[in-house]
Amino acid sequence: MQAEAGRDWQTMRRPIVGIIGNSYLINDQYPAHAGGTMNSEAIAQVANCLPLLVPADPRLVSVGELMEVCDGFLLTGGRPNVHPEEYGEPETPAHGDFDRARDAITLPLVRACVERGQPILGVCRGFQEVNVALGGTLHPEIRDLPGRMNHRMPPDGTLEEKFALRHVVRFRKGGVFHRLMGAEEVMTNTLHGQGIKSPGARIAIEGHAPDGTPEALHVEGARGFTLSVQWHPEWRAGQDPVSRPLFEAFGRAVHAWADGRLPSALSA
Repeated sequence: MQAEAGRDWQTMRRPIVGIIGNSYLINDQYPAHAGGTMNSEAIAQVANCLPLLVPADPRLVSVGELMEVCDGFLLTGGRPNVHPEEYGEPETPAHGDFDRARDAITLPLVRACVERGQPILGVCRGFQEVNVALGGTLHPEIRDLPGRMNHRMPPDGTLEEKFALRHVVRFRKGGVFHRLMGAEEVMTNTLHGQGIKSPGARIAIEGHAPDGTPEALHVEGARGFTLSVQWHPEWRAGQDPVSRPLFEAFGRAVHAWADGRLPSALSA
C-alpha cells in the first residue's frame, strides 16, 4: 500500500519553478530572503507548477544546483536594480539600490537556461536581467528621458490602485506575444523606474509602451521558453486576460521540460 502511494505521489508531482527571491532587512535589522505571495499564486494556480523560493545568493546556492532542482525559473521584480557594472557603465545615484548577490546568480542563470533550453519567465527586473545577461544595457531612470512617461509605481494609494492598468502595450504583428494574446494591443500595469536602453544579442523586442519603452521580449533562436515582460503579470494572474495566457504558456513549457520535451518559445 505504501509503495502504491509512493508511485501515485511520483505521478502527481508538479514540476518545480524556482522563484528568484530578493534580499530585505526586516525592521531595518533582520536579513531575509523574500518573494511576493502573488508570484507563488501565479505559479501554483495558473502555471500549475510547484513554487519554490530561491535565495539568490552565490554563498548559498549555485546555478548548477538550481538548474538540477528546478524545471523552470520565474525572474521576479524587485526594488534593487541590476548593477550598471554588469553592462559596463559607472554607478550613479540615479541607478538606485542594488543586490549584487542576486546579480551573481540570475545573470549566469539566464545565460545557462537559454543555452540549455530550460524555461524562464522574466518580470520587471527579471525582464531587465534577461537583457543585461545577453549584453544589453539599461536606462537608470525612464521618466528623465525626453518624451517618456513616468512608469514608476504610484507612491500612494491601495495595492489595487498601485497595480491598476495604466497604459497600452502594442505587440509586433505576427510575433509570439501577438499570437499568444490574440491581440496586437493590451492594457498593462507599470511599476518600474529603469528600462532597456540597448537590447542585448538575440534579444527580440516584441512590445512597446506608447512612449517607445520596450515592454515585451524573447530571445531569438532560443531552444526553450524565454518570454519576458516589463510589467507585473503576477497581479491577479488568474483573472487578467493578459496575465493568464502568459503564465499558462510558461506552465506548459515547464511541464514539457519536466517530461523531457523541449518546446520552442515561438510555439508558446
